[in-house]
Amino acid sequence: MKKLTKKTHILHIETGRNLYGGALQVYYLMKSLAENGCHNTLVCPSNSDMANTSLPQTQTYRVPMKGELDFLFMSRLIRIISAEQPDIVHVHSRRGADLWGAAAAWRMRIPAIITRRVDNPENPYLARLKYRFYRRIVTISDEIRRVLHAEGIPSEKIEVIPSAVDTQRFNPKCDREWFRAEFGLKPNHRTIGMLAQFIPRKGHRFLISAAPAILSRCPEVKILLFGKGPLQNSIRQQCSRQQLGDKILFAGFRDDMERILPCLNLVVHPATIEGLGVSLLQAAAAGVPIVATRAGGIPEIVENSINGYLIDEGDIQAITNRVINLLEDPIKSKRFGSYGRQKVESQFSIDTMVKSYLSVYRQVLAEWDLNDQLHRD
Repeated sequence: MKKLTKKTHILHIETGRNLYGGALQVYYLMKSLAENGCHNTLVCPSNSDMANTSLPQTQTYRVPMKGELDFLFMSRLIRIISAEQPDIVHVHSRRGADLWGAAAAWRMRIPAIITRRVDNPENPYLARLKYRFYRRIVTISDEIRRVLHAEGIPSEKIEVIPSAVDTQRFNPKCDREWFRAEFGLKPNHRTIGMLAQFIPRKGHRFLISAAPAILSRCPEVKILLFGKGPLQNSIRQQCSRQQLGDKILFAGFRDDMERILPCLNLVVHPATIEGLGVSLLQAAAAGVPIVATRAGGIPEIVENSINGYLIDEGDIQAITNRVINLLEDPIKSKRFGSYGRQKVESQFSIDTMVKSYLSVYRQVLAEWDLNDQLHRD
């Protein structure tokens, strides 16, 4: 049977445009695989951050990707797979990559696995049809595993491998002087952060709705919104209607969150749908207490009253109460932050994630070779 060797070749398909969230997880994985002697091939959009990211032992193909109706994407993948002859095709995204990636691998008789990072349900019939071409479906949380199982995906095909955070990069060290100067803060200011794309499921509107009551009780607070997206103007208009003035800072997308997170007093994440929440892993690694909803895989990161508070989706009063509670109790906040750091170090390290993927690759290659042997016999 074929075993995973230092020359094992994995072809990765990642459609993310920016180097955060799922794409950042792919970067962590590929970097560690290369350090372990494996060879990577990356297929990504030509206008993505990943396309311009240098990784050792990696061949990068920058190709057009136009979603589920891009029938030409399959032919592009077939040409790449034919040229590279990988041992495994690993699909990391949806947006059509999950469909065409599986079809191309099947056509070329290469085993394929997929990592699913979202918990929103799919049509059960289409899900069963699509995932039947994959040897394994990796989910980043137990909640996503439950969603897939409810759609009829056999449990033996599903593996749970949580996302990871670089705990050396994200740590509790805060340069307070730099932080205040960077965001125009005064010494008495306290800060609430939210790190998320401006899209409906992230729930910015709930935090902004809670802001007047929070600021009435804690007027020295500033709320920093990190990220970008199509709803940004809508959230700006909501802030204007609620007369929040300079209390809300739209800080945009930052690639230095490791400097910012440790200086925040707390992070709020009022999402309605969330596979796991990489920004929450980063916040916990930085020793920051969290107020978040029970959506998706969030409870696998945030333990209620241990390293943060869990609230029901859309519960504005609960956001208000829990945020005020942490702002007014610095001892509890520090305790929550310390436990969050410990939890990430023990359960969500890059090393743990990579070892789990290596185990999946070994299983898939062994099964694939056994099937080939049975067919020959």
